[in-house]
Amino acid sequence: MRLGAWMPFGRAAQELAHFRRTGVSRPTAERLTEAARAAYVSLQTAEVERLMREAPPAPGKPAKLLVSVDGAMVPLIGGEWAEVKTLVIGEVQPALLVKGEAVIRSHQHSYFSRLTDAATFQRLALVETHRRGVENATAVGAVTDGSEWLQKFLDHHCYPAIRILDFPHAGEHINAVGQGQWGSGSREAQDWLGAQLHQLKHTGPEPVLTEVRRLVALYAEPPDWATDLAYLEKREAHMQYPAFRAAGWPIGDGAVESANKLVVEARLKGSGMHWARPHVDPMLALRNIVCSDRWDEAWPQIVVTLRQQTQQRRQARHQQRRSAATQASAPPQPVALSSPPAPPTTMPGSPAPQRKPNSLAAPAEPWRPPANHPWRHMPVGRARFRSPLKQADAKT
Repeated sequence: MRLGAWMPFGRAAQELAHFRRTGVSRPTAERLTEAARAAYVSLQTAEVERLMREAPPAPGKPAKLLVSVDGAMVPLIGGEWAEVKTLVIGEVQPALLVKGEAVIRSHQHSYFSRLTDAATFQRLALVETHRRGVENATAVGAVTDGSEWLQKFLDHHCYPAIRILDFPHAGEHINAVGQGQWGSGSREAQDWLGAQLHQLKHTGPEPVLTEVRRLVALYAEPPDWATDLAYLEKREAHMQYPAFRAAGWPIGDGAVESANKLVVEARLKGSGMHWARPHVDPMLALRNIVCSDRWDEAWPQIVVTLRQQTQQRRQARHQQRRSAATQASAPPQPVALSSPPAPPTTMPGSPAPQRKPNSLAAPAEPWRPPANHPWRHMPVGRARFRSPLKQADAKT
């Protein structure tokens, strides 16, 4: 199951056979891995429901946490592509001097990934933010691409977090302005971009925004790249990079970019791979624990869940067999005879149908042959049907 989380199922079966001398087919490897990952998804979902119901305090009190969220596209069956959202949480390290410049990194990363909409992802991610103690952290820095749904995510999980716009994303919008002014790939645009990024990193967004506004003002009507100016102006507070670096915060979302490659794409975007939508989240759940080095912690929980599911299936089968046996041993119920259908109604004005006498019905009085019946002329008939007075006269 662990091998299935790291590599394709056929290769996982081969590696298991090589190291353990145990023959497992590819379908068996896929089935066992699917059962384990589905069990962990149900375990995490149940934990989210418990946390929302009981609202227990988060464990620990970490000093300084980095939170970042981003998405990566994965191929689905039928030629469809869908976005997997990934949350990464790490501890911020002290700044290191690399080539004469302070570099701030994070470590002890953990991941949570799901193929779902933003609102559902925000709710389900509680299982990881609570486990890492985000609400108890002394300080939280959130590096994102500035999307609106990410701001709602941060408001929900860590409202006091310091919001930092990913530096390369800010550079993309500044670059669009330079290319719109001097042309794509031109020397002037490249030189201008380098000067603006240096100003942004070491001075702040004020001089950069002033320069971009100057370029936009050169046109009577706003050019197409005026939307980039609006994007930067809206996120001016998130681009105070000199202050962020002085406080010991990273200004790039390299952690979540690496998570997209390591956790999602390395396993779900292999050559020729296309995933059924219901199978994506279970695989992501296993990828989260193996890439976070939490297998030893999570595997016992998966085993308990698998055993509980097996016991529930056994009980359900046992109950079905008992119900079938009870029905087989029960005495047959009397079958109610249906009454004969009612005769059809006649149409208005039509003659009433002639009813035939029922030959099986008992007659009202004993049947007597008429006077001209041949049987009366026979000796037995004459003797039987003679008048009682005539019989008395004959005796006297």
